[in-house]
Amino acid sequence: MTAVSCTRADITPGVTLPAMSEMGGYGTATGPRLATGTYSPLMARVTILWTPMPHAIITLDVLTIPPAWHQALRPRLVALAPWMSSDVAILCTHTHNGPMTLSHPDPWITYAATDLGPATAYWAALADQVVQFVTDALNTPQTPVTLDYQSITQNWSTPRTQPVTYTETAVPVLVARDLSGQPKAVLFGYGTHAVTAGTQNRWDGDYPAAACSVIEADIPGCHAQFIPGSGGDQDPVGTRSWRLRDKLGAQLGSAVITALATPGRSLVGPITSSLTSVAVPLQVPANDTERAARRAEYVKRDGVNAALYDAVPYYRRHAPIARAMIDNNTDPHFVDVPIGVWRLGNLRMLWMGGEPVSGFGRWVRDHYGGTSGILVGGYANEVPCYVVGATFFAPTDTNGSYEGGWNTLDRDCAGESACCYGLPWHFKPGLNSGDAEPTILAALTAALA
Repeated sequence: MTAVSCTRADITPGVTLPAMSEMGGYGTATGPRLATGTYSPLMARVTILWTPMPHAIITLDVLTIPPAWHQALRPRLVALAPWMSSDVAILCTHTHNGPMTLSHPDPWITYAATDLGPATAYWAALADQVVQFVTDALNTPQTPVTLDYQSITQNWSTPRTQPVTYTETAVPVLVARDLSGQPKAVLFGYGTHAVTAGTQNRWDGDYPAAACSVIEADIPGCHAQFIPGSGGDQDPVGTRSWRLRDKLGAQLGSAVITALATPGRSLVGPITSSLTSVAVPLQVPANDTERAARRAEYVKRDGVNAALYDAVPYYRRHAPIARAMIDNNTDPHFVDVPIGVWRLGNLRMLWMGGEPVSGFGRWVRDHYGGTSGILVGGYANEVPCYVVGATFFAPTDTNGSYEGGWNTLDRDCAGESACCYGLPWHFKPGLNSGDAEPTILAALTAALA
C-alpha cells in the first residue's frame, strides 16, 4: 500500500518558538536587519510517503540549513522510525526574509552581527520543533493514495551571470491523490531565488509561501510543499516588492492547480534511497610561498586596498578570519556537499546540498530522462556554500563571480559569496581530474547510477 501523512507548523520567531528580530538574507554594513512584524507566517512542512516504509521530506522557511545544526539534528530524526538516514530529506526554501542563521552565511561577516543569543535560542528550539512535527507526521493517520508525476513550466526566472548561463523553467509536480482522485499532497518546485519581495523588515516565506497558500486555499484538505530547485544563479524577473511576491507566487500556484486537474504518469513504490557526500576541492595554496602570497592579499583588504572594499564591508570583516585560518593551518581544503537520491518507480529525486547553480540541474536532466525522469531539489540537508562549475571562473568568466566566490583583484583568494560563507578559498576551477566540476559530476553520476 502507498499512503501519505503530512503536518505543518508555524516557525515564525515569537509564535511557538523563541522571539528574535535579526533577519538573514542580505548582507549589511552595520548590523542585521530587524524584523518589525510578519507578512506571512514562516512554516515548517513535512510530507511522509509510505511505500510502505516511511520516507520524509521536510521543508523549512529559512535561508539555509547550517551544516553543524543539521548534523546534530539528523541522528534525532533517524531515531524516530525504522528508517535509514537516507530516507529523510531536509530542505530550506531559501527565503531572504527569514531569521538569521548561526553560520553559513557567517553572521559577523555578512551582517556585522555581534549578539547571537536570540538566534542561538531560536535555532535550538527549531531543532526540537522539527523533531516534534516529524513525530506528529509519523503518528498521523495515513491516507491511502496513488502517486503521479509531471513537469510543467514557468518563465520568470533569469540568470544573473555574465556570460549568461542556463535559464530554469522546470516545475516538477508530484501528487498524492486519495482513492477518490482528490489531491491530498502536492510537492512542487522552481529554480529561482526566493527574493521576489526584496529587502523587507517583516518575516515572509516569499513566493514559495505564496504559491503554497494559493494551492491550499483552492483545494481544501490538500497539503502543498515547495521544493527549491537548482537556482543558485537564478533571480526572478521584475521589480522586487510585496506586489511581485504575491503576483509570482499566485502565478506559480495557479499553474500547479491547473496541472493537478490532469494526473501525470503513475508512480508505484517502493522508494529506494541513498545519501552520500562529495568532497569538493578548494583552490588551496600549492606551497608555503603561495600561502604567504595569498595571506598578503588578505592583509591588503583591510590595509592598502581597504577603500576598494567600502561598498562590500563583508570583505573586510572576512579578511582577519581568513588570515587566522591560514596562520593556524585550519583552512579547509574541501567542502563536503551532501547528495541524496530517491528512486520511486521510474522517477529519480535528487536532493543536492548547497546552493547549486542551474547548470547542474540541466546536466542531470540531460543525462537522466529530462524533466520527466528526474526531480531536482537543491538547498538540501546542508548548505555549506554555493555549488558551481567551471563556467563561473576564468577564462569563461573574466569579471569575477558572486556565485563562484572570487574577484579580479585577488582571484586566488575567497571573494563574494565565499566570504559570506566563511571560506578562505573558492572552489578549484578547471575541467581536469581533481578540479571541482569533474569531482561533482563524478559524484552525481555515482549517486544516480
